[in-house]
Amino acid sequence: MVYTASEDRYESMKYNRVGRSGLNLPAISLGLWHNFGGVDKFENGREMIRRAFDLGITHFDLANNYGLPPGSAEELFGQVLKKDLAPYRDELVISSKAGYYMWPGPYGEWGSRKYLISSLDQSLKRMGLDYVDIFYSHRFDPDTPLEETMMALDHIVRSGKALYAGISSYSAEQTAEAVAILKELGTPLLIHQPNYSMLDRWIENGLQDVLEENGVGSIAFCPLAQGMLTSKYLNGIPENSRAASPTGALQENQITPEALRKIRALNQIAASRGQSLAQFALAWVLRGGRVTSALIGASRVSQIEENVAALSNLDFSEEELSRIETILKTDS
Repeated sequence: MVYTASEDRYESMKYNRVGRSGLNLPAISLGLWHNFGGVDKFENGREMIRRAFDLGITHFDLANNYGLPPGSAEELFGQVLKKDLAPYRDELVISSKAGYYMWPGPYGEWGSRKYLISSLDQSLKRMGLDYVDIFYSHRFDPDTPLEETMMALDHIVRSGKALYAGISSYSAEQTAEAVAILKELGTPLLIHQPNYSMLDRWIENGLQDVLEENGVGSIAFCPLAQGMLTSKYLNGIPENSRAASPTGALQENQITPEALRKIRALNQIAASRGQSLAQFALAWVLRGGRVTSALIGASRVSQIEENVAALSNLDFSEEELSRIETILKTDS
């Protein structure tokens, strides 16, 4: 059956301006880090992508190394794009990144001009695209001059292979330097993608200020702390969860009694707001408008639907915020 997007896909989604640019992103974006490509079922990934778009999620975030094997998430997305979303390409914001290991030898990772440009060419081929909307330097490279990395991003934008430039997981100081270099080159930094959640608040120590001062947007990855801020771990570590897997991004030693105490206390506040813990955690990340978009992952359609429903209640009372701070700052 030919896919036709829902006619009311833009009625409920909230869209936010990315910094001082002309681009808007949905408050909830879908990342394809886990559960898309290779060892994962194609039809499940396809169904999640289509349902996300029907819910107004126009931004799909990828990277060269996503999927098992690396690159397979881009291949899956390319297939879904060809089969279902090609007529809607101009309604989509597709991003990719390069920075982590992809091939052997000295040119297969980090931030050199050679690696970034070669990697993007491979990503475009995997997805069947002429360009991506946003291309990121996935991580800071301590052994490559930042000028070289930023000049590569500038070249990529000027060549038409990407519309905007982004960085991910750079510190406040590294970000400020990147902003200055790109400004001089004439290709402004659009967006930063940091890890940010109730359980990991490092961006509040300077990075958010740098972004706001320079008109750069932010999209938070892992807003649910690899699933810790969901109902999944309220009663410990279930089988087949990320924490139960020796190769999972979330390790069992992170699910400490103290972490469980905090999660359960936060869940009580969520329940008082009529939200699931996941919805509550997403609303908190988006509070105050300092974060442009929360980047979710999913393994099934119902998770996407639940997460998007968080947008119906993004307001927090001062009392709620105070209770949250008390819980998060308690060490024992």
